Amino acid sequence: MRRLMFLIIILMLLLPTTVTYATQNTNDLYRKRMELYNKIEALYQIPWYYIAAVDQYERNIRSARKDIPQAKGLTGIYFTKENWAGIINPDSEDTNPYTIPLFGGLGVDGNGDGKADRFNDEDILSAFSNYISQYGMDEDNFKIGLWNYYKRDKTVSIIMGKAAIYKHFGRLNLDDHAFPLPLRSNHSYRSTWGDARGWGGKRIHEGTDIFADYGVPVKATSYGIVEMKGWNNYGGWRIGIRDINNNYHYFAHLSGFSKEIKAGMIVEPGMLIGGVGSSGYGPPGTSGKFPPHLHYGIYKDNGYTEWSYDPYAHLRLWERQEQIRARSKK
Repeated sequence: MRRLMFLIIILMLLLPTTVTYATQNTNDLYRKRMELYNKIEALYQIPWYYIAAVDQYERNIRSARKDIPQAKGLTGIYFTKENWAGIINPDSEDTNPYTIPLFGGLGVDGNGDGKADRFNDEDILSAFSNYISQYGMDEDNFKIGLWNYYKRDKTVSIIMGKAAIYKHFGRLNLDDHAFPLPLRSNHSYRSTWGDARGWGGKRIHEGTDIFADYGVPVKATSYGIVEMKGWNNYGGWRIGIRDINNNYHYFAHLSGFSKEIKAGMIVEPGMLIGGVGSSGYGPPGTSGKFPPHLHYGIYKDNGYTEWSYDPYAHLRLWERQEQIRARSKK
């Protein structure tokens, strides 16, 4: 018994230290990235939030795909050997900043060490900034440069959304979340992702249904930008929010929207966006075909396509975190 009590005391002493250490590490990582973005901004006159948005976008898609390696340094931007050294370069591992341009490569020496290293953070961000600066630093030309680099409209839209979020909050640490309904509301939910759905054709349920009383407030779960607001025959009144980690949060069957919410608006965790309802399964205005509930879904984009995944574990985590925060305030 004494041994058990001793272990419990030791764990209680260690836990806060571990949490604090992890928080310090995360904050240090964000600080180093911001220093790097500011340095690149000074060199190329490209706003730091544009560079941060591209960097975060590529970090997100690298974590969602298996055909490109995971990011290991401060930056997430990835260059293939061919893009870095030049597709016709006989030396695919070329690090000479003077010969690389001769073969159409994008690699540059960003830190002044005489090498164009595609694994060096400063060289990587400098190479991308050098490419994009050819189009101009204003928003319209930056978007043109992005399109020519990625050849995908949705990628350009996602990156510009991230840039707007970073610019609005002026910082990189935007990881907090909130449970979509008030903790004290009478709500219930379970994992329903993947269940069969019959209305509108054979399909699966791409989210979790949170049942609650009609009109219960619905909150944004993350920092993000409103990509879509309006009616859908399946989801009724619905809102789509893209967060900084490239997750698309989908809120459907709403009773209505918050007066302030509009497409392109920046939101943060806990911000009121609408109310629980029973809209959908028909033309605009259709409602009451099922009990009031919030359909909450999460989708991930990997640079090619977008797919849904089960949000249940995230909802449970955010609910517990919010409960802990509420207790700590008492």
